[in-house]
Amino acid sequence: MEARAITRFVRLSPRKARLVADLVRGKSALEALDTLEFTNKKAARFIKKTLASAIANATNNFNMDEEKLVVSTIMINDGPALKRIMPRAMGRADIIRKPTAHIVVAVSEK
Repeated sequence: MEARAITRFVRLSPRKARLVADLVRGKSALEALDTLEFTNKKAARFIKKTLASAIANATNNFNMDEEKLVVSTIMINDGPALKRIMPRAMGRADIIRKPTAHIVVAVSEK
């Protein structure tokens, strides 16, 4: 049995967020929270909140022991990109893509 939490439409680059997700994949849940607490990346804050929610789901909905939980799955998927236009020289325009991400964290007992 595994408990999941999903955060959608987070305004950060999925490629950069995957670097942080790789740090905690497979670790125990409490150790992963500590790692994310001291990781100096924007994505760490969002992944930490999602992981905390998955831990809460596991303890409240499935009566799992918090000490035995392991980060079984963590995925950072691409969300829709916000498209913005920036004026350039000679009447041209550039499209600025502001990427979003979906964070999926699943925890299970050892």
